[in-house]
Amino acid sequence: MDTVRQQISSIYSRSAIPDGTQYMDLAGKTAEILRSEDERLRPQDRGGESGGLLLLGAIISDIPTIIVPDLHARMEFITALLDYCPEEESVLSSLSGNSIRIVFLGDGFHSERRGIKRWNRAYREFLAGNILSPGMHDEMRESLGLMEMVMVLKCSFPQQVHFLKGNHENIKNEEGGGNHPFYKFADEGEMVRDYILEQYGPEFLDTYSMFEKALPLCAIGERFMASHAEPRFFYDEKKLVNCRFFPEVVEGLTWTGNDEAEPGSVQRMLEYYLPGVADSLYFGGHRTVDACYALRAEDRFVQIHDPNAYRIAIVPSDRSFDLKTDIRSVR
Repeated sequence: MDTVRQQISSIYSRSAIPDGTQYMDLAGKTAEILRSEDERLRPQDRGGESGGLLLLGAIISDIPTIIVPDLHARMEFITALLDYCPEEESVLSSLSGNSIRIVFLGDGFHSERRGIKRWNRAYREFLAGNILSPGMHDEMRESLGLMEMVMVLKCSFPQQVHFLKGNHENIKNEEGGGNHPFYKFADEGEMVRDYILEQYGPEFLDTYSMFEKALPLCAIGERFMASHAEPRFFYDEKKLVNCRFFPEVVEGLTWTGNDEAEPGSVQRMLEYYLPGVADSLYFGGHRTVDACYALRAEDRFVQIHDPNAYRIAIVPSDRSFDLKTDIRSVR
């Protein structure tokens, strides 16, 4: 536990971008863990690799799950989370004691509105031909650092820490496979890809992309389901497990905006995967909320992504989720 804490603290306090060789080694190690997870936890797809579906209670059951919404380069979110004490001990201590699990809902890169001035400055430099601008160094220190923390946690607690793919997990800024190029406040996807190629080279880009493509897509707990975005349609187990062969599934669980899902998709997913659990809920992020949370899909879909807060949902395994007490701030 002390080693993990030291690693996280070192990443957080680092003033420069990470060393490329060390980072690539960690990304490759994490990708290998992801591709070959215990089949009880992640049933294999038809290609013989870990599929897109996480069965959280298959190995360690009857423990609470912390659901963490979109991170967007907020390293301090992870440091605050690990120090947070839901009960008598910290989250990091609980991970070490196998008494809690964490599910991150994706979107590790891109500071978004928090860094809008930095993005605008970096974009002007980018258009002028300066790919490695000071603004991009700062942005990538945070984005790469955040995901380095995630990798350290996944390698340290592989059966308890899980990071789901979001629409920002597309470092190559690709079109295809359920991905779309990303731009919002600037040309963020293109700027990040070109930065990585210029600063670290194509092998680094390929290795990081390999990590992203090994991420799971959807998690099922004792009383809940979770994915980055609200499911656009109902997806059966075959399609979720084999999602890398079904781009529409990847897109439908990472890109679906508010009011874009087919009516009843959340309810059908919950009834199919958690039959008989009448109080089951589906958690997601992707679109921001103005308050603590937002309810959709006849109050069965809980959105918890507030970019101005450090809120988590702690989902118990043995009782109904309480919207008033189980959504908490870690900072």
